[in-house]
Amino acid sequence: MNKLLFAGLLLALPTVAQAAVKTQPVTYQYEGTTLKGFLAYDDASKEKRPGVLIVHEWWGLDDYARKRAEQLAGLGYVAFALDMYGEGKTTEHPKEAGAMAGEVRKNVKTWQGRALAGLKVLQDHELTDAKRIAAIGYCFGGSTVLQLAHAGAPVQAVVSFHGALPVPDDDQAKAAKAKVMICHGAADSFIDEETIKKVRAAYEKAGVDYQLIYYGGAQHSFTVPDADKRGINGLKYNAAADRRSWADMRGLFDELFGKTK
Repeated sequence: MNKLLFAGLLLALPTVAQAAVKTQPVTYQYEGTTLKGFLAYDDASKEKRPGVLIVHEWWGLDDYARKRAEQLAGLGYVAFALDMYGEGKTTEHPKEAGAMAGEVRKNVKTWQGRALAGLKVLQDHELTDAKRIAAIGYCFGGSTVLQLAHAGAPVQAVVSFHGALPVPDDDQAKAAKAKVMICHGAADSFIDEETIKKVRAAYEKAGVDYQLIYYGGAQHSFTVPDADKRGINGLKYNAAADRRSWADMRGLFDELFGKTK
């Protein structure tokens, strides 16, 4: 083919926008505490799209939470990984992590308030469809997104991955309008069956639309590839449970928001 003709044909082809996940730090405030989150989105389109809030483990807003945000952005969501501790603090030490998480948990108003502050950042982003938002969390973050549901937050769904399970009182359970998905390791030694029964009973009584999914053989932190390196008994990565729980989450999001990618 004549080279000039070939070049002309290339120029005549429609231009296709190349998808690229953009990330940026976001600083925001809650009651005098400076919080530092992480935003991710695909800039190939300027159309509004569903948003997903991500809440980190008790280690703080680390690379794992950021990678999940980027993963969700690649699927077509606006993703915001919030900061529950302030100043983006992280730790590698279990005792310090437990202390930081415990400090937040001891005051439910602060616990829910910091989560709601992160939700507002996501809601206010120019690409977020504020009527189509979900929240997901891991371990400490899993219990945090359940607290969001119990606070009646304007989210359509919350998904807890190997999270602690706060038992809602009657008013909290009635306030939960979001669909709730709890992805739970059947071999998780950190969550006792009695607590699970209490959560289920509260949700059943209030008519909460919930799913509790057990993954056989899965222990705590089953979605985290580096869990085994922590040297803590009961923490172990499980590739099958990681894959299946992510697919279950995506199925719920597709049901609520339609397919993105």
